[in-house]
Amino acid sequence: MSVREFLRASGMSETDGPAPATSEKRFPDGAQYRVEIPSVEGPAVLAAVLDEARARDVRVHRISQGSGVLLLTDDELSDMAARGAAEPVEVSLFARPLAGWGTGAAAAASGAGAVGAQARGAEQLAQCLLDIERAANFGLRSVLITDIGVLASAARMREQDYLPADMQFKISVQMGLANPAAIRIAQDLGANTYNVPTDLSLAQLAEIRRAVDIPLDIYVEAPDDQGGFVRHYEIAELVRVAAPVYLKFGLRNAPNIYPSGTHLEGTAVALGRERVRRARIGLDLLRRFAPDAITSELGAAGLAVPSPVGAVAK
Repeated sequence: MSVREFLRASGMSETDGPAPATSEKRFPDGAQYRVEIPSVEGPAVLAAVLDEARARDVRVHRISQGSGVLLLTDDELSDMAARGAAEPVEVSLFARPLAGWGTGAAAAASGAGAVGAQARGAEQLAQCLLDIERAANFGLRSVLITDIGVLASAARMREQDYLPADMQFKISVQMGLANPAAIRIAQDLGANTYNVPTDLSLAQLAEIRRAVDIPLDIYVEAPDDQGGFVRHYEIAELVRVAAPVYLKFGLRNAPNIYPSGTHLEGTAVALGRERVRRARIGLDLLRRFAPDAITSELGAAGLAVPSPVGAVAK
């Protein structure tokens, strides 16, 4: 007898309320889910994550980074583009700087947390767009965006051939839009995927999925500064109600390493390897509770795999 059968036989509920609707939407290849490992802060961390993924048989479709294109050297950008193309895996780098790293005082105020994720003034708008342009020039085809104005401007640049037509805009959890109407605005402005807030219920996610077609990025485990939620037992339901979905494996009880660099490289590598281990745990639960859930092959349609220009992984 299974646990759920036992609960039903005992006259107890096995779930909290009615089950949300099942999503019939899919990635272009027909898959329901893909895997993302965040906070991959440079070539050494990327190499470690890919090595750990091979060792644990975790198919990583996308890696993302938080310190920004700004804080990577030309050689590091070339290396990450080459490694991503060779795997193949999507490499998504943050567009910075933003107000939280600027000289304005409002972003540090106790009641103004959302201000830190915005591009402050015309200069920071331009700087974020320069970060996106620089990533594209190195063959990277995915960037993280937190600011609506940056998104709208970057989308127009893509439409008018200032950026490659296959450039993708992954919206960061820091944008904070949390309802179907708001996230549809981001989609209409040109977002290619949207990272929802980490605390949304399955019912809320189902309603967002009903309203938008772009993939949703959902933290299965969230960093402490994004709530620290550990939702591994919900993974099958996250796939069922939110497909197409990127299952994003952050890490609770871990230091915030942004902005990262060689002074934190050992820590970043260790955190990256543990995120892959957490992904293995989550995927084992998914196999247990939803064995027929469909994932993508590496390099599948819709993934923004780099197109490096003369770059060779070291």
